[in-house]
Amino acid sequence: MKEPHASTASGFRTPVASSLDETLLWLCGIPSPIGEEKALCDAVVDRLGRLPTPLPSPIRRYGDSIVVPLVRSWEGRPHVALVGHLDTVRTENGPARHEYDRIHGAGASDMKSGLAVMIVLAETLGDLPWCDLTLVFYAREEGPFAENELGPVLEQDPELRDVDLAVCLEPSDNWLHLGCMGSIHATLTFEGRTCHSARPWEGENAVYRAAAFISEVAALEPVESVIEGLSYRSVMTITQARDGGRGRNVVPDRFVVNLNHRFAPDTSLEDAQARVRALVGDRATLAFTDLSPAAMPHKDHPLVKTLAKAGVAGVAPKRAWTDVARFAALGVAAVNFGPGENAQAHQKNESTACPLVHQGYAILRRWLLSID
Repeated sequence: MKEPHASTASGFRTPVASSLDETLLWLCGIPSPIGEEKALCDAVVDRLGRLPTPLPSPIRRYGDSIVVPLVRSWEGRPHVALVGHLDTVRTENGPARHEYDRIHGAGASDMKSGLAVMIVLAETLGDLPWCDLTLVFYAREEGPFAENELGPVLEQDPELRDVDLAVCLEPSDNWLHLGCMGSIHATLTFEGRTCHSARPWEGENAVYRAAAFISEVAALEPVESVIEGLSYRSVMTITQARDGGRGRNVVPDRFVVNLNHRFAPDTSLEDAQARVRALVGDRATLAFTDLSPAAMPHKDHPLVKTLAKAGVAGVAPKRAWTDVARFAALGVAAVNFGPGENAQAHQKNESTACPLVHQGYAILRRWLLSID
């Protein structure tokens, strides 16, 4: 049996709770798998173009990404950006639907729940915050670092480099996640020499050449770094492997693996690459395929401290990569906070809990109204 409407924690359904649920269901009803964000971007532009309080300046569009100048106060006030990606992973989901206290649909957790909060804040805050407030909706987050549209947006937009704090609404169960891990992907190719499998001594098996390296990576322990009182764990992991064999009776002359290195915020991209090179040595040909820098926590930033006191579920290190790193590269402090469920991200039949979305909205509203 389906319950047509969710309830708030108090048992009463408020107009804002209704709007949040309806907005999340609307967002999930517009498919936006990575590379196909145009329809959703168009819909968000249209909706935000009809806000009850006129925007101080027009929405700026870059490809299928937009920057929305929501509130402009006067010189000297802090400038906050709320940031969310429009795309979802390609996964198996049924139609968008509302069942009991959950919204189901691709991206319900990652991260259309965050987008719903951003949109409803825009429709309900008016010009109340005593800070400048900008919304950023962008495309192609769920893919390689180089194809993510937030990069070009930050390069081209005239205001985003001057933001005092950016909040990326990635799913965090309403925890405040600080900093982020860096991430490197490297393709390692182990070379051998083919021969008939009946006479393996005549060749050199590339799989066997890779075996010692694979065992070495498997034995590596995480390396802990404590930064601003938060614990991050650097790791090396083999995530893909494929042989270059020419047939089941041929000793393979190539074996290829993908090595993923996740590194702590106090490690530069260059130092992380050096670690990978030192580990591999001359045992394989190495090619870096994706380079994503880390970001520091900014735990003592005044706006971060204020957000931490606004009712968040807790404060923890972000032990994955997010786009806070793009802001950090520009010298802009950024944090992760969102109402989606971490465990639901990238899942089949993705969903998120409506009460978490309601709470996330309340926390951000309380925080924005407290900034002075």
